Order: sequence, then structure tokens, then C-alpha cells
Amino acid sequence: MILVVLGTQDKRFERLIALVDEALKNGWIHEDVIVQAGCTKYSSAGMKIVDFVDMSEFEQWMNECRILITHGGVGTIMSALRLKKPVIACARLAKYGEHHNDHQCEIIENFFDKGLLIQVKDGETLERALQEAETFSVPEVESNNQKMLSLLADYLEI
Repeated sequence: MILVVLGTQDKRFERLIALVDEALKNGWIHEDVIVQAGCTKYSSAGMKIVDFVDMSEFEQWMNECRILITHGGVGTIMSALRLKKPVIACARLAKYGEHHNDHQCEIIENFFDKGLLIQVKDGETLERALQEAETFSVPEVESNNQKMLSLLADYLEI
């Protein structure tokens, strides 16, 4: 199963879900697709689409999925990486009204540069990314929580 996560933003992200729909129609995906769509309204006979889901069901889907396709949300990406799931990420872009700015490009680029995910840039299809996901080896990841806490403590002079 492929899990598509669009997050809980108050803005829509049809561009990514349309790429998944195109991949289904072109035969690049041959398995069930579940989409957590948030505020994105989209209709497709090829996918199970839900707006929001409780955390226990979301965790079950994350555990069961073979590939995660998602926006540039750090929490979702990190959850998948901890479970050793290949991640295909596509940033929400301000020019399409998908976000307020393009910080997700920086987030995804950072993960990509470390070899942690497969990036899909604006104008690309999912064909290459899906092929790459078949053999993508997810490396071990370490959280930077302690570094962040240390930076905050230094800033607050605790």
C-alpha cells in the first residue's frame, strides 16, 4: 500500500494528489493508495481519500505502507524514516497558494542532500521517483532534539 499524506494545513495541495492520480492512470502504481488529504478536496476512483484521521489509524497506515508520498512536513517525514519507509516528498509552493512561503523546499532539499528521501520537484511526474523507491535503502536517522534543546537553553541562558 502507498500512503499519501498532505498534512493538516488550512491550504489545499491538489498538485501532489493529481500527480498520484496520474501515476495510477499511467500504470506506475499497482497497489492500493490511501490519501490523508486534510483540506484538499479531490475525487478519484483509484484512491481511498480521507480528510483527517485519528492518530492510531494514521500510525497503522504508516506501519503498513510500503512507500510514503508526502509534502515537506518534518514530522511526517521523520515518522516514516524511523519506520524505514521510503519517502517521496514534494514541497508545497507559495506561488500556487499551497503555503505562505517555500520553506518546504529547504526542508526537502536538506533531507535529500543527506540521502534520506526521494525528491519530486515542480513540473516532474512521479514515474522516476516511484521507480527509485523500489530500491531505495532508508538509512538510519538520528533526531536532533538534544541539539535543539541545547540551542534553546543557551538562548534562554538556562
